[in-house]
This record gives sequence, C-alpha cells and structure tokens, in this order.
Amino acid sequence: MSTPQAAASPRGATRALALLFLGAFVMGSSELLIVGVLDLIAGDLSVSVSAAGELVTGYALGLAIGGPILTALTIRLDRRTILCGTLMLAIACNLIVALSTSYDLTLVARTLSGALAGLFDAAAFAVGIAVVSPERAGRAIAVVISGVAVSAAVGVPLGTLLGQALGWRSSYTAIVVLIAITLIATVALVPSVPSTGGGSGVGGQAKYAFAPRVLAVLVLCALVFGSTFAALTYIVPFLQNVTGISNALISVFLLAYGVAAAVGSFGGGRFADRNAARTLVVAAIGAAGSLAALYLFGTNPFLVAFLLLALGVCAMGAGPSLQYRVVALAGPGGQLAQSLPASAINLGIAFGSFAGGVAVGGFTASAAILTGLVIAVIAIPVAWATRRLEPPVVKDSAPAATGEPVAAAG
Repeated sequence: MSTPQAAASPRGATRALALLFLGAFVMGSSELLIVGVLDLIAGDLSVSVSAAGELVTGYALGLAIGGPILTALTIRLDRRTILCGTLMLAIACNLIVALSTSYDLTLVARTLSGALAGLFDAAAFAVGIAVVSPERAGRAIAVVISGVAVSAAVGVPLGTLLGQALGWRSSYTAIVVLIAITLIATVALVPSVPSTGGGSGVGGQAKYAFAPRVLAVLVLCALVFGSTFAALTYIVPFLQNVTGISNALISVFLLAYGVAAAVGSFGGGRFADRNAARTLVVAAIGAAGSLAALYLFGTNPFLVAFLLLALGVCAMGAGPSLQYRVVALAGPGGQLAQSLPASAINLGIAFGSFAGGVAVGGFTASAAILTGLVIAVIAIPVAWATRRLEPPVVKDSAPAATGEPVAAAG
C-alpha cells in the first residue's frame, strides 16, 4: 500500500509518524472532550443537556458527510498542504468554541470541526502510507488510528479534569495551543506528499471508491463499530445495575477499556500488514464472543473487566484492517476512499447508540449489550463474505499508482 514515496529516511519516517499520531491525538481529544464537560457547556450556554448533546451529533455528522466532500474537493492538493490547512482551520474552529457565548455559533464550529477531522484523517493516512515501505502500510495506518484511541483513553480524562477545575473553556484553549504546536511541527517535519488522484479527477476516483466491493467493507465498518457502541454507550448503567460496580470504580473499568482500545488499534496494524481480510473475520468473531460473554456473565466484576479489555482489543484492533481493506479495494480511487471508513464508522456509532438507547428504554441495561451482540453476529458473515474480495485490475497501472500492492487483497 503506497502512494508515490516521499523521500523519507527511517528517522524522517519516524518523525513524520510521530507528528501524525500527535495530530490524531489532538483532533480526537477535540472531538471527544465535550462528552466529559457536557453539563458545564449546557449551563454556560443556557441550553439543556440534550441540546448540548447536539454538539456531539453535529461533529459526527460533519465528519461523516463533510469529510468525504472536503477530501474530494482537495483531491489535487499536496497532502502536507492539506494537513497544514486543516490544522489552521481547526485552530479557528476550536477558538470559536472556547470563546463563543452563542450556542448556534458553537454548533456550527463543532460541525465544521468534524468535517475538518475527516479531511485530516484522510490526509494523515496518505502521508503515513507514503513515508513507509509498502509492507509497513498497516502499521502506519495504525499509528493514526491509535492517536484517536489514546485521546479517548488519556486525553479526554485529562481534559475533563482541567475543565472541571478551571472551566470547560480552559480545556478548549489547551486544545487550540496543542493544535498550534502540531501545525508548527508539521510544517517543519512532515515531507511533501503529492496527490495521486489529480489525473483521474473526482469522477474517476469515485468510480472506484464507491464500487460494490468497497461498499461491502464500509458496511462491515459500520457493523463492527455499531455493535461495540450499542453496548458501550450504555455501559455505565450496565456496570451500576447489573455488575454492581460503585461509581468510584466505574472510571477504572472505562480506563481499562480505553487502554485496551489503544493497544488494539496500534497492534492491529501488524495484523493488517499480514492479512487484513482474515483479521476482520477474527475481530468480528472476537467482538461477538466478548459481548455474548458480557451478557451472560455480567454480574461477575472480574470477568466483566476482562471482557471489556477483550472487546476493546477486538473492536479497535479491526480499525487498521478496515482502513487498509477499503483503500486496497478502491484501487485507483484509494485517495478519495481514505476518508470513507471514518464516515462509515461514525454512522455505525450513531446507529448503534440509537439502537442501544431504544433497547435500554424499553427493557433493562442488559438489553444494550444484547443489541450490540445481535449486530456483531450479523457482522461475522459479512466479514467472511468480504475476505475474498480483491482490488480491481487496472491496465497500464503499476501498484504504486493505485495506492495498493497486489497483496492488499488480503
């Protein structure tokens, strides 16, 4: 999996990947931090908590819809230029969030931030792939994904503590500072990565990026993360009412999941490089098994802790392989396809959270776990069916030009 290679030495590649990790971490913290200070934002902007929750929805929709649109509009630009421009605009959007007293303006800024995050992720994946050898592409993808995972495990709790101590606006001011530092470092350390999709244009890219074989894996993206978040969104009431965990210990269980998700997302890159298609089958089975055991043995706190670890590793461990497979199967449309897995994942999260909420509202806290299990079971045959899909054969096109090696078929 390779775009035309940026001239990066091993040391230069390491520096570039470290900057991509930092960028993904900061952008992920910007996205998720709001969950920890939602009540503070609601009070400060004089809106209900449910209305403040729309700031989360707006970001997700911006990423899911705006990310691919911005990626298409910038298809001819150098990837480093896109990273720098995205970070500059992200500074402006997060500064508005930190300073604005208007709910409507804050919602607009959050939605634009989501679209910029989708564009940043797509460009970061392209740069990461370009600075490493083709056989390490999965690990480069994992670096970017793990940045987001670590933001959930570490960045969000720290930002929440800062927000509770000094006010939520202080947390977003810190985000602005971190994005500015990332921008300066990106200008200095990330190499130029020219576009590979300008010749065919958006139409030519879209022909391959939205091919049925790609859409099949995007459906799998939505199912894997939909099943996980159907359960995770309502894991706190499950831990309280079913497992019997005290409020003081709940954060420990959530931190354990966050750490497992970070480990899974980073380690999943190696499995993506070896056999991405097979990894997705194993991950789908592992997630379903973890949810089934969680439903059956949810009253045992020690077993629940272990199962949350397993769920985090399986679900987030699938992330690099999902990204790898989508771009591989898109062939010449890989540059546009870079942004599509994040969109599918966010739509899956939205659906899973909604389905879990309906189940909890009508039944008990365990119903959300069961809902996630049903979705995970559906994901298994989908993963099995997609394992034999292969990239398109394009005449007079070397593997490097398509953005994928022949072996990417998995």
